[in-house]
Amino acid sequence: MKPKTIPMQPIVPDRLQGTDGIRREIRSAKDSECRGSTPLQVFLAKGWITEEFMELYVYCYVKNQSSAHKKRTFVIGWDPRDPSGTFTEAVVRGVRKAGGEARVLGVVPTPLVPLFMLHNGDDGGIMVTASHNPKDQNGIKLFLPFHGMKPLPSDDIDLTQSLLKQNAIKKLPLKGGRTDCRQKALALFQHFSLRPENSWINSPDTLKALILVVDPAFGAFTGIAAQIFKDAGVGKVVEVNAGKNGAVNLRSGVADLEGCPRITADMILQPAGPFRFHKAIVKLFQLGRANQKSAECGKKRIAGAIFDADGDRFFRLEYDPFQDTLWVLSGDETAILQARHLVSRFPQKYGGSLYINTVESDLNASASAELMGLTPLLTAVGDKWILLKIRLALLQQKLSMLTTQKKLKNKIASLQKKGVTRVADLKNLEASILENPAATKNNSHVLAVGSEETGHNITTGYLTLPDKKEVQIYSGNGLKSALNTFAATEHLAATLSPKRYIQSVRQPFLPGFKSTLYTYYIRQELFCRDSQVWKKVKRLLFQTAKQSGYSTRTRNFPDDPDMLYISLSGGEAGIFVRNSGTENKISVNLRGRKSDAGKLKKIGLEAIKLLTSLLKDRDNSFYKVELDALSQIAARPVTDEELEIKNQYKSRLINEMKKQNLIQLSREGNSLTPLGKWYINH
Repeated sequence: MKPKTIPMQPIVPDRLQGTDGIRREIRSAKDSECRGSTPLQVFLAKGWITEEFMELYVYCYVKNQSSAHKKRTFVIGWDPRDPSGTFTEAVVRGVRKAGGEARVLGVVPTPLVPLFMLHNGDDGGIMVTASHNPKDQNGIKLFLPFHGMKPLPSDDIDLTQSLLKQNAIKKLPLKGGRTDCRQKALALFQHFSLRPENSWINSPDTLKALILVVDPAFGAFTGIAAQIFKDAGVGKVVEVNAGKNGAVNLRSGVADLEGCPRITADMILQPAGPFRFHKAIVKLFQLGRANQKSAECGKKRIAGAIFDADGDRFFRLEYDPFQDTLWVLSGDETAILQARHLVSRFPQKYGGSLYINTVESDLNASASAELMGLTPLLTAVGDKWILLKIRLALLQQKLSMLTTQKKLKNKIASLQKKGVTRVADLKNLEASILENPAATKNNSHVLAVGSEETGHNITTGYLTLPDKKEVQIYSGNGLKSALNTFAATEHLAATLSPKRYIQSVRQPFLPGFKSTLYTYYIRQELFCRDSQVWKKVKRLLFQTAKQSGYSTRTRNFPDDPDMLYISLSGGEAGIFVRNSGTENKISVNLRGRKSDAGKLKKIGLEAIKLLTSLLKDRDNSFYKVELDALSQIAARPVTDEELEIKNQYKSRLINEMKKQNLIQLSREGNSLTPLGKWYINH
């Protein structure tokens, strides 16, 4: 009997992409709920990515890419969340059906895709990944040949329009070829990573005193990062959470560490320790205690390099032998350590250069960078916006060498003010500028560090092309960030006492207050600029902030127009609300001084309650299971194992209830938080 098809009336947005490409829950096109509907209908109505949708998506991407080459080539890599190859092979087919040559890298970290693409002059890059998201999700990140940039909003709109116009491609023949380039790519990545200008390691003994736990989150860096650390001269390397069985980010990786500045010993104890199953953390305590005396006298340092599944994010864990604890260094702390290293060692080269971070960062991070003599620049969430700001700064620098190009200078000033939405606009502007030979001089020190609090750090990379030409590249690269951070702190260790070293590393700047509140399983389309929900939230934030004694002002970010950003008291604090571009959730983000904590928490709590009541999607299957689980916990405390959740993604649901602060773990098991009690009663 033919399965019954559920009628679909999808809402078609201007663009399908989020912060960085597409990322959704996966389903097989053969599932009964998908049959009878097109891949695009399934994506729009159900929010699912099928292998047929991935094939269609990259087909349209390849068709949209113009090229001067007769033979168009596209680099394809992926993380190991799809061990069956169902989705990755669909991507390869999509490229080939569109007439592109597929240069397949296999399981590799995201930063290797644009690196290999730029090195070989390919026409585009595709990374199949959902990054830090759970294993039940997958997605695609795209790279463009113009300096390895990611598509901007208008580029996304163009691709979306192509998808809407495209007929079925299932029966189209394979026109392009396929080449296995994995070994060449890995050799390039190792050479690039170990090059002293990129690693900042100038001596074989620089990292000799370091005992390092490497956590690739069962992802793309499995076996790759650990070997490069060994080749870089790290004294001892221990790899955990390694494997390619698809269990990416499970009790591993950076996502578990977000919002947790410190991990104490009782947090790994059974049965109530939240990190009791996190092998990297448990191993760090074991190694730290075994080498405690050596660490106290400065002979050894014990740390962790924690990545996400696709390897573009990095958190550092530092074992403190004096307190038997682990300090969690997010993208903010690692960026400041890198910036301080550059400024202190090369003050004439980096004085006044840019320190770019996103609105997610601690406000004190950019203040610390400014005190170093750097120029702070704030941008929207997403490393593509950091890449854009870098490219604009480089073009502006070239223009500063010209005295007669007022028209071009006005054009770039307009782009900086109004925002750039299409990569081609930058490409055309650069071509116009480079027509003048006086603008070809390249200064590599426009940027010190670009940073996202979530672990994307960007510093200048140097790449030698096959024709021996030297180019600078910029991309989020977790391994480069790790090598740079460890190189920077080992220089510190040579000049400081062990206690002073720990103090400098664990807190490279005086932190302010930051907190992020989430609600999951929502109708994201209801929150956008000037929508009813947007206006209600804005009104609430203005009212509650003024009641708390703040003056308020809305700040607009052209890069992310749907983000609601409220600057408080002239920028001393800030609150912003935005839909996640990577998961089905929305967040209320609180940033300010330590003294603002109490007032900001109260404001944030009211805002997240309002968003929860207005946006929760009652038709979402995860929402229904969430309510059932909360009802069980309301009756009595229960452990994760005791929860009767009839869903194959039980661990994900439990984790997301904790991230929403609906449940908390005690020795008796999970119990409701005050917010959890409010939620089930409303």
